[in-house]
Amino acid sequence: MTTEEATRHRPAPGQPAVPVRDTLLVLALAGYAWMASAAAPFSGQALAGVLVPGAALGVIAYGRLPERIPAPDRLDVTGFSYWAICIAATLEWEASAFQAGSHPWHPSLTELIDPLIQPHPVRSGAFLVWLLAGWALVRR
Repeated sequence: MTTEEATRHRPAPGQPAVPVRDTLLVLALAGYAWMASAAAPFSGQALAGVLVPGAALGVIAYGRLPERIPAPDRLDVTGFSYWAICIAATLEWEASAFQAGSHPWHPSLTELIDPLIQPHPVRSGAFLVWLLAGWALVRR
């Protein structure tokens, strides 16, 4: 990190450490997550609750093209293989659960996670994390 990058992220003297705009944005997103996560699963309201922020982030991402970063000199084969193994294992788990009909002895990952995110505060927290992850991807 260069000195210019380090000083660019510091607030000027007299400004709060956390900008008010960002705080209000997070509060608005938390409120949206609370309302959107109250929708019944697989309903039209739930679909709209996911499509509206997704479309908004898509428009923002399309309007702000990212800076191109140079390609690496060589591929990190070890790191790539770890990711490839994890993705292949997840896809195999989901495909076999789908093919088997998601029996209790071989549940899908969604069926394993559903009891954990059943309480409304946990579900809205997960929705907020999803929104903030999307925003972080758009800001890059």
